[in-house]
Amino acid sequence: MDSPSHKPTPTLADRAYRIRRYALQMGEVQGQGYVGQALGWADVLAVAYGHAMNYRPEEPEWEGRDRFLLSHGHYAIALYAALIEAGIIPESELETYGSDDSRLPMSGMATYTPGMEISGGSLGQGLPIGVGMALGLRFKNNPAFVYNSMSDGELDEGSTWEAAMSAAHHGLSNLICLVDINNQQADGPSSKVLGFEPLADKWAAFGWHVQRIDGNDLPAVIEAFDTARNLQTAQPRVILFDTLMGKGIPFLEQRDKNHFIRVEAAEWQQAIAILDQSQQQEAV
Repeated sequence: MDSPSHKPTPTLADRAYRIRRYALQMGEVQGQGYVGQALGWADVLAVAYGHAMNYRPEEPEWEGRDRFLLSHGHYAIALYAALIEAGIIPESELETYGSDDSRLPMSGMATYTPGMEISGGSLGQGLPIGVGMALGLRFKNNPAFVYNSMSDGELDEGSTWEAAMSAAHHGLSNLICLVDINNQQADGPSSKVLGFEPLADKWAAFGWHVQRIDGNDLPAVIEAFDTARNLQTAQPRVILFDTLMGKGIPFLEQRDKNHFIRVEAAEWQQAIAILDQSQQQEAV
């Protein structure tokens, strides 16, 4: 058995499992929340914080850090889970989620939370901010990357496409856009609210290097991040992730509408038990 001072390095699958579990625990605190998104986006966050990004947990504002912008501010519960897993926020704080005076409000706010770069939630704003940050880092000869995490609902916004055009014009090779395509937003399926296909062709036409993958396939996610970081062209990069809302919890995966989840009180522990059992089976 490993001694406490020689704990094995967690795998990315371990990290994704814990991100999902933390999100469910926070959802239980309030009895509701954007947990479906967190479950679907956990694999991407595990690779971002456990493999791809440069940061210092003890120094969240380190100048050399990669910037992670949560444009879809309602995904805050997912990012908090990732920040806890990364050691930037203490695990003990998840019990305060959404409470008065908590550093973990239900929508992401940079003034409250270590590691939260912007106050997101007004959809379509993250990518424009990311363009400005990427330009600023270039002017300072700072080699850090800017990651903009956004939802497919933000593809409805003109500001997103203006920023996409600007990023390509400036050749922002230090900008990586991560798009969660779960085909669901508050008003219904994203593709029916405002059709966005052929999405890969559209981003390519705007001058971006494009990858589209299964966002719940960890090896594919790792490869996509590595490709985006190591690409030797003066282009911004976008990774389109097809994800499943509620991933890992069958009774949540099968819901017609899980944009904002409310379940019976006992079902939170049921969901955690399902997740734990799946993790144990994978470890055998």
